[in-house]
Amino acid sequence: MQIGPTFVVDTFAEAFRMRYARLIVSAINDYWLDAATRELCGYGSSVIQCDAEIAVERRLAADESPDGRPAAAVLAFGFSTDALAKALPKRVGQCVMTCATSAVYDGLPPDDSVEQDRIPLGSHIRFFGDGFQKSKKPADRRFWRIPVMDGEFLVEDSLGVQKGVAGGNLIVQGTSQRAALDSARRAVEAVASLAEVITPFPGGVVRSGSKVGSRYDGLVASTNDAFCPTLRGRVATQLVPEAQCAYEVVINGTSESAVADAMRLALHAAAGPEIPALSAGNYGGKLGKFHYHLRKILAPG
Repeated sequence: MQIGPTFVVDTFAEAFRMRYARLIVSAINDYWLDAATRELCGYGSSVIQCDAEIAVERRLAADESPDGRPAAAVLAFGFSTDALAKALPKRVGQCVMTCATSAVYDGLPPDDSVEQDRIPLGSHIRFFGDGFQKSKKPADRRFWRIPVMDGEFLVEDSLGVQKGVAGGNLIVQGTSQRAALDSARRAVEAVASLAEVITPFPGGVVRSGSKVGSRYDGLVASTNDAFCPTLRGRVATQLVPEAQCAYEVVINGTSESAVADAMRLALHAAAGPEIPALSAGNYGGKLGKFHYHLRKILAPG
């Protein structure tokens, strides 16, 4: 299968069931909103070592903002509800409460029609108020008002957690680093136009794609040598002959279909001159529940 000059390898991306939370962060203006979300999402690229895979999903329109101020939705993924319960109060307490003018709301309020867990947020952070914190409960949603030096930090008592999918991916193969990087960036920018998905790695792009296992004891993952151009001749390569550089774009989403839609858009955006092939990363189908076959995703209908 071809997309213009680009060959689509007959392979699949292997993704995993994960849990996710959706936080709504607001601030007085875009500068402080960017500051809050940048800190909140730091060190959030891969749960191989990070406590969550986390990134901005999208900016919210004025009429979507819970308090009428500039706001953004952030998606955070973890392997379990308990993992998110540990990670998110720490991230919000250290990275958002400290940011001038910020507030945090639950982006997945209780909904009887959806399978959902709840994890603490403001109910943990409130103790920073040292007894001066106050509770408010409009429309059956509890918030905490924690006194801080510019007024009060408003934070929702708890967060909803639902089932999501993480690890959808495509691997761009370029004739040069510049060509591959431009292609990967096109893919990331295409995905950014969609709701319900994130690309959690730096700039949305992964240079150090991984495989399961290592020759060193205790390491659960190591470099994906099959896509490393400097290892040609030493390992079985999955790079096409023309490729001199590869980058991976990892996509997490709220549902199987959200990830498939994002991958389809990303594949079309990534294809073009100097991109001889588009591929994907998998583990032989042994680990991840969700298999996204590239050619099936692109097939009409």
